[in-house]
Amino acid sequence: MSLSPESKPRAPHIVIVGGGIAGLAAAHRLEELSREREQPLRFTLLEASDRLGGVIETEQRDDFLFELGPDSFISEKPWALALCRRLGLEPELLGTNDAHRSTFVVHKGKLEPLPQGFMLLAPTQFGPLVRSRIFSWPGKLRMALDLVLPRAKEQNDESLGSFVRRRLGREALERIAQPLIGGIYTADPDQLSLAATMPRFLHMEREHRSVIYALWRAARRSPQTTRDTSGARWSLFVTLQTGMQRLVSTLTERLTSGTLRQQCPATSVRYQPAGSDETRWTVDCADGSNFHADGLVLATPAFAAAQLVHRFDHALSQHLSGIPYSSTATVNMAYRRDQIPHPLNGFGFVVPRVEQRSILAGTFSSVKYTGRAPSDHALLRTFVGGALQAELFERDDAEIRALVRSELHQLLGIEAEPLLTRIARYPQSMPQYRVGHLQLVDEIEKQAAEHPGLALAGNAYRGVGLADCVRSGEAAAEEVFAQRVAKPL
Repeated sequence: MSLSPESKPRAPHIVIVGGGIAGLAAAHRLEELSREREQPLRFTLLEASDRLGGVIETEQRDDFLFELGPDSFISEKPWALALCRRLGLEPELLGTNDAHRSTFVVHKGKLEPLPQGFMLLAPTQFGPLVRSRIFSWPGKLRMALDLVLPRAKEQNDESLGSFVRRRLGREALERIAQPLIGGIYTADPDQLSLAATMPRFLHMEREHRSVIYALWRAARRSPQTTRDTSGARWSLFVTLQTGMQRLVSTLTERLTSGTLRQQCPATSVRYQPAGSDETRWTVDCADGSNFHADGLVLATPAFAAAQLVHRFDHALSQHLSGIPYSSTATVNMAYRRDQIPHPLNGFGFVVPRVEQRSILAGTFSSVKYTGRAPSDHALLRTFVGGALQAELFERDDAEIRALVRSELHQLLGIEAEPLLTRIARYPQSMPQYRVGHLQLVDEIEKQAAEHPGLALAGNAYRGVGLADCVRSGEAAAEEVFAQRVAKPL
């Protein structure tokens, strides 16, 4: 006997707050689950700004492709790559240019190549280390002491700065670890949690005692991971031929069972305890509208989620507010190739804080990936701000442009005016994983679990990269689906 339209069960409604990559991945995963399980649902995705994608933003100007936010994702973490495959984007993926796989470090005002085989914190090859001008001889000998130093006493967490000083010495921290890690997390290494950001090195010490020995063994087992590479393992990064915005636009096009609302900032969330006849969740928006939902995904920065949940869970709100953020700006500048004296024979450079410069790092975008500039031109991208230079982010565009031009003149010899400049600002965009971060996230997740149908997603919790955000969004979707769709309401 078939049900009449009036008696058919209502399709569960899920509200997703936040239209960055985590929110979009959550929405897409909900649709996949609905099709796979043949269980209908509908969703509403609310985005405060006038565009989707969050910090992912690509612009095409005069045959230059500007990445204003992240320019790639790491393929070693499988979630973004797997999403691209499911979306049919794999043929459009683009790897880095194998001809120039080196990274430079600014040392005494010059760009020096990072020693071949240096893996973020420590060397795997001693010949390149011995020949490097980045380190003094006492610094090199201090690094080698890692081979004989004892393990630390068991502890829950320590700062990355403390770990590198203890194992490899001050120079290894100041000249390599700080700028390389700073390029990823824009953070102060003396506050950055080792367990939350680089747990691999923590496990290396516990299992092998020496970090250098552990890396050397890993390189022997998998020589392809370190051969001809340096720095943050650039060869593992991939992008899309037409830019990272392609991932956002494809995800958006595939979302057919829901509603996307832009310029609709959520202001508060109301929660109705189980057993009530009313819908479990209500999301209020700044324009006076509200949305009733059976499940809720908050894919916003932690501080925004804290404001939304404050009304029904003050303790959860306080813990979410405990995750601090830093702000960064990207500066794209286009030149004719003959205006740049430097050979640009690498993917870019990082800048140690001890160099006292006004930029965090620079990428030779048109060298790193093909199709970013005409063949007789070059596109450079620099980064300003972060936790250690927060005051520079507050400068106006003219000041930032002047600072970057001065740095490029001193480091690359560029005297010419750029043909094009594009400055993009991302305030409070990078969560700071301070010592104890994982314990804080454990508590946040425990408190959120007390409200069935609520899930948190984004870069604030267990990974800041694009692949981590995809994983976070999809996991949140699966959690809400299991609680509020797969089970009877």
